[in-house]
Amino acid sequence: MTDLNEYECEMLDALLQAFGVPDSLTRLQIMDLFDQDEATAFAMVQALMREGFITSSGKHGNYELPELLILKPKGEKFLKDGGFTKRYQLEQQKTVVVGGTLAKLQQQNMKLQNEKLSNKSRIADLQKELSKMQIRVYLVAGAAILLFIAGIIIGRWL
Repeated sequence: MTDLNEYECEMLDALLQAFGVPDSLTRLQIMDLFDQDEATAFAMVQALMREGFITSSGKHGNYELPELLILKPKGEKFLKDGGFTKRYQLEQQKTVVVGGTLAKLQQQNMKLQNEKLSNKSRIADLQKELSKMQIRVYLVAGAAILLFIAGIIIGRWL
């Protein structure tokens, strides 16, 4: 269904509405509906058959319209529920909602990626600072040890 545009949906609904009281259409009636454009009529009939809304009767070739089309109750119910046009409109609304959600997710993803990059940079800066502090601790400890040893040596000589 998603491959149909709004015009095609309206055409399919018009074809379903054309069945009327006898719940059937002849090949000639179908051709009149489509201004003798058999290719378009055949495509629309095939779409309705795929959905299971109509069935065919009479001899016809693989790429020809059947002599008689019969509307199934499923097709009648579908038309009463709004038909292809309503289904198309619902799908268009769903796409907008999904698209809106997709945009929000992409925006959130971008924000999180930026935050991750910022955090990586902060971690690198903190690691450099930690290394500098460790060096200072080693220097102070070394100086303290040297002063301690110097104190012991000076204390013995005095």
